[in-house]
Amino acid sequence: MTGDVSDTPRSVAIEQLTEFDLSTYAARSFVALVSLGGGTAQDVSEVAEVPRTRVYDAVDELESHGLVDVQQSSPKRFWPVSAETAGSHFERAYTHRIARLTEALDDLEPRSAADEQRGVWTVDGRTTITERILEFVEGADSEVVFMTVDELLTDELIDALAAASARGVSVKLGGVDGAVEDDILDRVPEADLFDSIWAWSDTPAGRLVMVDQTRTLVSVLVDDPSFDSPDGDTLARDETAIWGSGSRNSLVVVLRAMFTWQSGTDAR
Repeated sequence: MTGDVSDTPRSVAIEQLTEFDLSTYAARSFVALVSLGGGTAQDVSEVAEVPRTRVYDAVDELESHGLVDVQQSSPKRFWPVSAETAGSHFERAYTHRIARLTEALDDLEPRSAADEQRGVWTVDGRTTITERILEFVEGADSEVVFMTVDELLTDELIDALAAASARGVSVKLGGVDGAVEDDILDRVPEADLFDSIWAWSDTPAGRLVMVDQTRTLVSVLVDDPSFDSPDGDTLARDETAIWGSGSRNSLVVVLRAMFTWQSGTDAR
């Protein structure tokens, strides 16, 4: 089937299956079987544009992944697993691979790595910055101080703050509008909301984070016409940030003093 639009269900499914390490013939054959509800090698060949003799190789590959059942008839018939079962299969496989990767990387890290991070580091992109903040918050032992504009306080971040609060971490949050305070207090009831002395939403400031007074990040919003906003805002801005770690790190020292003044946090 030539001339498929790149975002049709068929082309998307084939693309994703090949990303999951299936061969192109196996991906095409599986998608064909799903659309047919089952069939013979000839049926698959006609729909998937896979040579009939190669369909058998593709089916062997799919069978090794547990994605098809084979009826020993003449001719043989092939039955695909459901979309849910296929998704669960790849989710388990990648969860296992991620676990092995994490374990291997952890084993490579120096056991005596210093907590002090020399210098200031940069990170760009809203998604990447959110991931870095989540890493900081999830590793918090005693305190998280967080100032942000509403559009950057995502459900994922609120969930992380709630989890930190639940394990006894003090959570202080500033800069948000009153419209979202009730939702935050409903999900993070122990959070301490403080008023910012700045008109936070009227500046290009994005997020200020201080974790355990030893790790900090500050970001700003930057104009980027190519930025793909989740809510379709044509004036949406992307984000860039700097961060530092260590009690004597220059950025940490400066922002710790600022947070002490801004939120009443005790300096250490």
